[in-house]
Amino acid sequence: MSFVVGLTGGIGSGKSAASAWFESQNISVVDADVIAREVVQQGQPALVQIHQAFGDWVLLENGELNRTALREYIFQFPEARKTLESITHPAIRHSIILQLEQTQSAYALLVSPLLFETNQHQLTQRTLLIDATEALQIERASQRDGQNIEQIKKIIRAQLPRVKKQQLADDIVLNDGHLDHLYQHLQQLHASYLVLAKKNQSNED
Repeated sequence: MSFVVGLTGGIGSGKSAASAWFESQNISVVDADVIAREVVQQGQPALVQIHQAFGDWVLLENGELNRTALREYIFQFPEARKTLESITHPAIRHSIILQLEQTQSAYALLVSPLLFETNQHQLTQRTLLIDATEALQIERASQRDGQNIEQIKKIIRAQLPRVKKQQLADDIVLNDGHLDHLYQHLQQLHASYLVLAKKNQSNED
C-alpha cells in the first residue's frame, strides 16, 4: 500500500474542492462517502443486514435503501445510529483497504468526513483537516445542498467538534472561501507529502 494521507473536514468545509485539486495532481483518491453508498446498494450484504435490523420500511418499492427515511430515523433515535454503524462501518473499512491497496500514485488520499470518528485515520500515515468556521459551513452547505439550516446544524453536532479535529489533525488548512488561497496551501502540502511518501518508500525497500 502506498503512503496514505487522510483528508477530512465538516459539512461545507471545502473537502470536495480540496480532494478535486489533489486528483488534478494525479493523486489517487479513495472517497469514503462514495464507498458508503456502494456498500448499501442492492445485492450487498450490508443492505440485507440493514433490512433485517430495521424492517421493510427501510426499503423503497424497487428494493433500494430508503436513505431519507433512514437518515431521519437515526437522527431521532441515537441507538438506531449505533446499530446502523455497526453494520456499515466494517463494510466501508474493508472496501477502503481494498481500494487503497490498488492505488498506483506517489501517495493516496483517503477522503472521509468521519476520518477520526470511525478510526479510519488508523489507515493513514498523515492527516489533513480542511477547516472552516461554523458560520461559513452553514452558509456553504445551505447554498449547495438546499438543506435547511437546522438540518445542517444537526449534522455538524453529530460530527466531532471542530476543536477536537484541530487537535487530532497533523495538518490544517483554514478554507476562507477563496479557492486560490486553498490551492496555494494544498500545493505546499502536496510537495511535502511527495517527500514523505518517497522517504516511506525508501524505508520499505
